[in-house]
Order: sequence, then C-alpha cells, then structure tokens
Amino acid sequence: MTDLLLCPLPERGVLTLAGDDRVTFLQGLVSNDVTKATGERAIWAALLTPQGKYMHDFFLVEREGSLLIRCEAARMDDLKTRLSRFKLRSKITLAPGEGWTVAVVPGAEAAVALGLPAEPGVAKTLEGGALAFVDPRLVEAGVHLLIPPGATPPELPKGPPLDWHRQATTLGLPDGAPDMEPDKALLLENGFDELGGVDFKKGCYMGQELTARTKYRGLVKKRLMPITLTGGEALPTSGSLLRTHDGAEAGEIRSVVEGAGTSLGLAVIRLAQFSPGVALTAEEGGASVFPSPPIWMVLPEPKDR
Repeated sequence: MTDLLLCPLPERGVLTLAGDDRVTFLQGLVSNDVTKATGERAIWAALLTPQGKYMHDFFLVEREGSLLIRCEAARMDDLKTRLSRFKLRSKITLAPGEGWTVAVVPGAEAAVALGLPAEPGVAKTLEGGALAFVDPRLVEAGVHLLIPPGATPPELPKGPPLDWHRQATTLGLPDGAPDMEPDKALLLENGFDELGGVDFKKGCYMGQELTARTKYRGLVKKRLMPITLTGGEALPTSGSLLRTHDGAEAGEIRSVVEGAGTSLGLAVIRLAQFSPGVALTAEEGGASVFPSPPIWMVLPEPKDR
C-alpha cells in the first residue's frame, strides 16, 4: 500500500439520520433506492427541487442503525434544513456527525489494498474502526473513509485533497455544488444515469417527473465533461463561457484544477457544439479548452443531438 495516499477531505462532513422511519423517510425524497444502502454497500444519491433541479448530492451508507450521509460540510446545514421540512410525524432524528473525519484513498488499486472487492459501493468496517466503501460510481475513483471519533484510519502516507480532486476530475466525476449548480443542473446532464445515482424503478421521489421525462424523451442536450486547458492569459473561473471558433456559445466552465503547463477541469458542454478533438475557447482568459467524454459516458448519436 506504499504507493497509495490517504487524503483528508475537510470540505466533507457526515450527517446522521437515525430512527425507525429513516429509510422510508428518505426513500420518498432522494433519487436512488435507499433500501440498497446498508453496512455492506454505499450508494450515491441526490436531493432535488420539486421541479427536478439538483440541490445536493451525497453518499449513503448504514452503520449501527443510522444512515450516514456524506455530504458537503459547508452546505450541511442547508441539507439538514431541507430534509427536516419533510419530517412531519416520521420517527427520525437528523444531526451532524460530531467528531467524524472524512477521507479518501484515490485510485483503482485502493479497494484491493484495503481488503475490499473491486466493486462500486462495497463497504466494510476496517480494523481500526473506520467505515470504508468503494466509490459507488467508479472503482477507479478509490475508497472513501468515514472515521468516527476514537477510530483510526489506515496507516498510509497523507496526501493533499488536491490529489482526490484531480482524480475525480480526470474520471469526469462531479464533486458537489462546484460542478453542479444548485437549482439549475439536471441529474442526467451530470452522469447520474451511467454512474448509478438514480433508480428509475424505485417509485416516486421529489423531482422524479422531470428526471424520468429527461431520460425517456431523450432531452439531454448538455453534459458535464472533463476538459484540458492550454495557453491563455489566465485560467478561467467557474461560470466562464466557452465558445466555438466562430463565436457560438458551447458551454461553461464549472471547475479547474491547475497543473504545470496543462490544467484539468470540468465543464458543461452543449452537445450540439461538441466535436471530438476540436478545441473551444474560454471567454475568460482565452485558454484553448478540449472536452473529452470519459469512457463511461453514453452520448447520443450526432443526428439526435
């Protein structure tokens, strides 16, 4: 395991959902099948607006009778408030996981090295008490760790959070609100179908109608894709528009990971303006931007775009 790194993620936190009604309560609200979240398996899910727009995404896994919601720390209070509005008479309690530490071991080799099958979502409690699960989206992303107070993480060299963000960016995995604009983004534009973040057979949940209609009517016209950036006077910031060589609007930057010479990022690309290998131009800074759909992404045929 000497080549692996343990990357603490202070920007992520844990929200605990306990009580007899925890599964049925969450089942009617989020995009994935909550019954599949157990102590042996984690899932990826999202909370949408009633109109079907993205608000929050998170990993779900169970531990000792509670569902653990691994979410954005800065937006945890907002997520808790939104979920609490639907409590009514449900026998649940929602509370921040005090003292929990969140970390990740990036890379395709992480699962086997930590004693887990190389299968998305597989979870188990490690010897030191940390709860580990393979990224529910892609094995290549690595293993996530939820470490309760008093538990010890695997003995691995520490790496910076940037190592994880670079890995996720390369694989085309969205990383919360920086990559998916709340109250605007659609799940199927951001890989929730191919990456198992939405269950089309589970029954009703908030925002289901738009999500299902987007899928079955083929209404996906934009996709979040990895990009490489070269040249330019400065790196573009989130929200910067992308344009084709003739000036047509082709998408927008969502996030950038700076690198030596070539930087990486994620951008929402309009499929009608996308051509493999053809550069776009960042309106801010003038960098050449090359979108590259990851291998897992299923794009419509050009005639259907």
